[in-house]
Amino acid sequence: LTYYTPDYETKDTDILAAFRVTPQPGVPPEEAGAAVAAESSTGTWTTVWTDGLTSLDRYKGRCYHIEPVVGEDNQYIAYVAYPL
Repeated sequence: LTYYTPDYETKDTDILAAFRVTPQPGVPPEEAGAAVAAESSTGTWTTVWTDGLTSLDRYKGRCYHIEPVVGEDNQYIAYVAYPL
């Protein structure tokens, strides 16, 4: 599953959230934003057997935008949409 989708267009029914992220050294901000979207969608950093019970591709969070925090090194705002 791809959780970073910069061309995703938010819908009126989406729940929108903004997360402040500080990527680990060597991790691109897009990957960090995608990790937040993934973890907050499935509830775990690990693949579990219940992943096959729902349509994750439909309900997954999508990190659709990343922007740097002004005046802060290596800090970003990751915007995530959760479809209903």
